[in-house]
Amino acid sequence: MTAPLAATAKPLAPPVGRIRSAVAGLPDSGIVEVVNYGRERPGLIPLWVGEGDLATPAPIGAAATAALQDGQTFYTYQRGIPPVRAALADYLNGLYDGLALPPERVFLTSSGMQAIMLSVQMLIEPGDEVVMLTPVWPNIFNAVAILGGRPVPVAMDFSAEGWSVDFDRLAAACGPRTKAIFVNTPSNPTGWMMPKADMRRLVDLVRARGLWLIADEVYSRITYDGGAAGPSFLTLMEPEEPLLVVNSFSKNWAMTGWRIGWLVAPASLGQVIENLVQYNISGVPTFLQYGALAALREGAGMVEDMRRRCAEGRALVSARLGRLPRVRYAPPAGAFYAFFAVAGETDSRALALRLVDEVGVGLAPGSAFGPGGEGFLRLCFACSATRLSEAMDRLDAALT
Repeated sequence: MTAPLAATAKPLAPPVGRIRSAVAGLPDSGIVEVVNYGRERPGLIPLWVGEGDLATPAPIGAAATAALQDGQTFYTYQRGIPPVRAALADYLNGLYDGLALPPERVFLTSSGMQAIMLSVQMLIEPGDEVVMLTPVWPNIFNAVAILGGRPVPVAMDFSAEGWSVDFDRLAAACGPRTKAIFVNTPSNPTGWMMPKADMRRLVDLVRARGLWLIADEVYSRITYDGGAAGPSFLTLMEPEEPLLVVNSFSKNWAMTGWRIGWLVAPASLGQVIENLVQYNISGVPTFLQYGALAALREGAGMVEDMRRRCAEGRALVSARLGRLPRVRYAPPAGAFYAFFAVAGETDSRALALRLVDEVGVGLAPGSAFGPGGEGFLRLCFACSATRLSEAMDRLDAALT
């Protein structure tokens, strides 16, 4: 029989007071707040998150289903099954002239987000700093904070021509505790795509300062300049230089709910990454990997269909935003977002919530994306023309 607690024993502190302060203090997602606020509204048009309105193409689902039915449900390779790693290497080598990436540098992850998390788990000690260009997808801020690191945002400049980097400001942000620079190109949320000349300048900077470069290239296939893909840092740095490149199956093949991504890293880190995968998720489910393999082997047309759909959405939304005198906006070079400001509106969170209530359109507030984002809204245009036209009709009334 358990002895009763002494009458003088003090009650335990509340659970939230007994966990790591870096975790207890994590902010809520500004995007998810608006999603949760409006998720169940009848008739609402949701353009707030980074996905379109198409389901995953049937051949991808069929391949995963066949693998599931074939019993591919056991523990698997921590780095990803060899056929998928080889197919990813072939895929990337086919996109970029002169690239000779071996499968040994490719690692399957449970989402692009996990590829980011593995990257910071490898690099960040408490007190280390990660410099990042903003506005940017906010998860990177808190991935660094969870490890006890410090995100150092460097706001980009916006003009009628679009977004640009002030390299003097970027270099000045890199101090003695800086461990890495994080860059997302093409960018979520702005659609900015770093020019090749600026990419070379950034490579020179990380080499001169002895820093890691973490490059999020998730939107590299969704570009509007006629090329097969946006430029990649993989073509600008040597195989064993301190470069980590994050990517995902989510956007190109309409696989957001599958949670499969990949990380390209120096081959010498293979065992380190394998260990981290083991201690985080013990490997991506095998049957899902066969769906990813089908995407790589059969999905060239799927990717082009997605890019064409996004180009049509971009044209429609850009034309409609261009008619609104209060809106400041530059059509994006890549990704599938319109990131626009509305004159007279300085609280994007309040505006996003108001648009849910007043016109039934869900947009993400720019304040969620860090310095430089306040005053803007993000609209995902990877959707049907019917849905986008109706959304723009509703926004006309609210933003005129």
